[in-house]
Amino acid sequence: MSAIRILIVDDFKDWRRQVLSLFQAQPEWQVIAEASDGSEAVAKAEELKPDLVVLDIGLPKLNGIEAARKIRQISPGSKLLFLSQNNDLHVVSAALGIAQGYVYKPDFREDFLSAVQAVLQGQQFVSSSLKSHKFIETEAEKATHRHEVQFYSDDAVLLETFARFIATGLKSGRTAIAIIARSHREGLVSRLKAQGLDVDAAIQKGTYIQLDVAETLSTFMVNGMPDADRFFKVAGGLIEAAAKAARQEHYGVVVCGECSPTLWAEGKVDAAIRLEQLFDQVGKAFGLDTFCGYALSSFRDEKDEHVFESICAVHSAVYSQ
Repeated sequence: MSAIRILIVDDFKDWRRQVLSLFQAQPEWQVIAEASDGSEAVAKAEELKPDLVVLDIGLPKLNGIEAARKIRQISPGSKLLFLSQNNDLHVVSAALGIAQGYVYKPDFREDFLSAVQAVLQGQQFVSSSLKSHKFIETEAEKATHRHEVQFYSDDAVLLETFARFIATGLKSGRTAIAIIARSHREGLVSRLKAQGLDVDAAIQKGTYIQLDVAETLSTFMVNGMPDADRFFKVAGGLIEAAAKAARQEHYGVVVCGECSPTLWAEGKVDAAIRLEQLFDQVGKAFGLDTFCGYALSSFRDEKDEHVFESICAVHSAVYSQ
């Protein structure tokens, strides 16, 4: 039988060496290449079509989750196994939505070889210290909601993205809720009208609800953090009103906004991530489509990388422009 061809991806050389040494002890496994960042990993996967890609989450240039998504597209035959220091449950869940396995680096010696064997056999593997948690949604759960994020280079990109999202919802008979900054209100309305929508009529009918982000945050923030009970009460009221206006069930509502991005821009990192998680819970509970936007310029240096990964992890799709 031919050897299993493997690509190792990690920005730390010492970790690549550890992984390589284990593979070298197995004659049926052949390391054909290494990469130290996400972009390089994608390029080598496209060129070499490895049987297995072992990759970290926190990679330079292109994070591991995004790199894995691209590798799945360009080399669908490659099995994917994450090996990461990150044990954030939302990050692990997002990773397992793409890859077959996830090994937490402190469990490396105990779990890695078993993980490789399981993944190559088409089985899912979760590191031993993480097995008590549920990470994979059922197909029915995945189908009931979308929670997407746009990382935008300037306001024009954000407004165009939000306008398309809202217009698609309204034209399909759903109600749309936009929670945005005052500075974006006029621009968004202008772009909605350019999409052929009668915005004034939609507002009058109640099928388009536009709220101020600062005022909305004030209704459920307590001591700098979102209060879950208040949040669910506010969100539930909005969703009920929106669904009633659309004369449909809860799935007739789409929501876009800048709540978590506003908290992030104010330096309230934990609050921003917690609010994303609450929005995700509401989306799953009510079957909503939700969309939010973060300015790329707000992620300034390497210390923001973990936050970026956590934000990506809680979303079902990530866009950058």
